Amino acid sequence: MEETPEDAFAVVEGVMGLYDGLGGILEEGSTYHLAKAISLPVILVIDAHGMGRTILPLIQGLLSYDKAGIIKGVILNRVSKMFYASLKELIETELSIEVLGCFTEQKELHLESRHLGLKLPEEKRDLKEQVCRGADSLKETVSIERILAIGGAGEKDAASPKVDSHENKVTYQRADIKENDTHESKLRLAIARDEAFCFYYQENLKLLSKRGFELMPFSPLHDKKLPEHISGLLLGGGYPELFAKELSENDSMKTAIREAIRGGLPSLAECGGFLYLHKSLKDMEGRQYSMAGVIDADADYRGKLVRFGYVELTEKESCFLPEKEGIRGHEFHYFDSTENGTDCVAKKPTGSRRWKCVWEGENHWWGFPHLYYPSNPSFVEHFYQQAGLYQQSKLKQKDNLK
Repeated sequence: MEETPEDAFAVVEGVMGLYDGLGGILEEGSTYHLAKAISLPVILVIDAHGMGRTILPLIQGLLSYDKAGIIKGVILNRVSKMFYASLKELIETELSIEVLGCFTEQKELHLESRHLGLKLPEEKRDLKEQVCRGADSLKETVSIERILAIGGAGEKDAASPKVDSHENKVTYQRADIKENDTHESKLRLAIARDEAFCFYYQENLKLLSKRGFELMPFSPLHDKKLPEHISGLLLGGGYPELFAKELSENDSMKTAIREAIRGGLPSLAECGGFLYLHKSLKDMEGRQYSMAGVIDADADYRGKLVRFGYVELTEKESCFLPEKEGIRGHEFHYFDSTENGTDCVAKKPTGSRRWKCVWEGENHWWGFPHLYYPSNPSFVEHFYQQAGLYQQSKLKQKDNLK
């Protein structure tokens, strides 16, 4: 077993603006809120391209909201080495913050993006080379020693900042999950894992495994059939729209999934997996391809974000969740369906916006939202129970044939 270097530490990357939380207007759920909750120091990366003295009020404004005092340094991005020296002196003279270095603009270091964000690492052939070149550049212009010192100090501070019990409070509905580690009683869960289906919360997979599922990866793109002896199916998010032609041409897999679900196999499908279950999918160029045909509806590209952000879902009739309880997740998609489902209601965490969504039954949950199972583990418990009932029915059928 390899030893962890003494100076190793984790970097937690923030998303959106430092203080942009729920609905874009609350601190709760923001990068700053997370840093406070887990006692991490913050280093600001400021895009200084084309900026001079105006950078002072920008940084000062961010510091003025730092009530916990966790912002420990600044790195200036896209600035020349020559001008950086002047900006560093100006910032450190007028503001109580240390400038740790800069990253010069280097157009050859470029990560391509698409409608759902950056392209996946395996899609970029020279990714390792670019990362290494970027790292070498950082060593020349950023004080790695100071960053290591700041990161180490975050672990040793005894007086960690406290999150107010009334403000920025995140609560989750909890349910007992019975751990089932005996190999004989594990239920096999087929999980789509390939280029088209690649978005999964690790916490979700851990919760499924802890409950007693044996995760069986398969590829709707490349495989011709589902894994054998499965008791459940999970189709996660990803990029089916980029592989619509290949998915459409794999008739054997489409038929296997359609017949398995119609035969009672418990199933979960989120976002990309939800699109795959449709009758057809029209890609960004307007080309229409047949999909699995489980859902009698069509999906197509809308040219803009249809829905984006955190949601909490409640059922119209209690099924996967205890009555009057919800489960949290998020939506982020440019495609939409002619039939999004009407069995649940999604509500934004701020404001009054809500809408109907999800196709749900006793043993299936299909919809656009990416769910976060730990927010209500009863969801996993119900799915596991349905998988167990399915397995029992299959065993009975087998016995009757003897």
